[in-house]
Amino acid sequence: MEAAEAEVRLLLQEARESIEAARSYRRELQQRLRGLHQAREQIKQSATLTRDVLEQHFSDLKGTLKKLLDERLLSLLQEVDVIEQESIKPLDECQKLIEHGVSTADDLLREGESAVDGDVGTQNEKLCNFTKKALHIQLDSLPEVPSLVDVPCLSAQLDDCLLTILKNQIFKHGTVASRPPVQLEEFVEKPGGILVRWCKVDDDFIPQDYRLQYRKSSASHFEDVYVGSETEFIVLHIDPNVDYQFRVCARGDGRQEWSPWSVPQMGRTTLVPHEWTTGLEGYSLSSRRNIALRNDSQSCGVLYSKAPTYFCGQTLTFRQTVGQPDRRDSLGVCVEQQNGYDSLQRDKAVCISTNGAVFVNGKEMTNQLPAVTSGSTVTFDMEVVQLGPCSNEGGNFKLRVTISSNNREVVFDWVLDQCCGSLYFGCSFSYPGWKVLVF
Repeated sequence: MEAAEAEVRLLLQEARESIEAARSYRRELQQRLRGLHQAREQIKQSATLTRDVLEQHFSDLKGTLKKLLDERLLSLLQEVDVIEQESIKPLDECQKLIEHGVSTADDLLREGESAVDGDVGTQNEKLCNFTKKALHIQLDSLPEVPSLVDVPCLSAQLDDCLLTILKNQIFKHGTVASRPPVQLEEFVEKPGGILVRWCKVDDDFIPQDYRLQYRKSSASHFEDVYVGSETEFIVLHIDPNVDYQFRVCARGDGRQEWSPWSVPQMGRTTLVPHEWTTGLEGYSLSSRRNIALRNDSQSCGVLYSKAPTYFCGQTLTFRQTVGQPDRRDSLGVCVEQQNGYDSLQRDKAVCISTNGAVFVNGKEMTNQLPAVTSGSTVTFDMEVVQLGPCSNEGGNFKLRVTISSNNREVVFDWVLDQCCGSLYFGCSFSYPGWKVLVF
């Protein structure tokens, strides 16, 4: 009896496992069906888009060609008009001269006939006058008429070489690619931005430049955001928690035309953008408050971030335009805002001076970085290393800090007496002209 029950339980267990396997198999098949549906939709959508692009391009091309041919025809017709007018003008003048001569000869003939047929008493006087007049007119002088061989004979010189060239170029114009040579690879969230990375997927394709475009999911048109040789780019001014669509293409080495676009992909950031705090007299801010400019005000002090938006595990980047340096200048992060200081070279802060000196809790380190230059970037990376129990009441807390500038870096441990989930950033400059972008 017990053996029978055991056998039943075993069969039930096997049946349950088979049912679960069947469910898993069905889920996998359904997932693959969804994948097939997405692949089919991608083919159809890209084919429709490609048809639209081809039709629009060749329609524009035909319009442009017709316009160019019409312009060339008009130019040639105008050239015919000019040659015709210039060639006929001397003939018209010669015709007028001959017609005038014919009229003069007719008058002279009538006068001569009248003199010959006149009365005897007046005949002598008329004949004398006629003879003088005939001698004055110079009846042996005739205007020269050009022979036909000297007269222009217009003709159009046309051949089929243009058609041959156009035919060869048209038959080679345009290609249809089934796979773009470059694809989007990764999206990394940044405060108020997204780091977009892409990679080459066609081994035979040699890229010269890449072109990255993006748009909000609600927008109808893509816009260029980067053109260059790098394979990653930080797209700034991204609204948090909003979907953006990205695509990338490439231009082959020595080519002018761009490759097909990659498959568009969605990216978003959940991180609010870094902002400088407003109201400090010595600094002017951009409209997005991510750029601070040290102005001509004599007021000095530390310009802090609006909120502690820098979290460990992220990269904080400063890019600056330089002014006159001072040893008290600083760029860095701190646990809290402390008014009354003119630099971050103080307790509970780490920073780099514009001359490259690194300060931890107000003390200068022996290691030093290169001096800050215009257009260069200074980055801060931090990871948490906990020394002792950390609670709401505080405790030993250590951050491993990496500061990089001009392709060099220093790494050190920053020991604090309290837990810090997020940090403020700040800067201070003694002289005007410094401008700092933070992202």
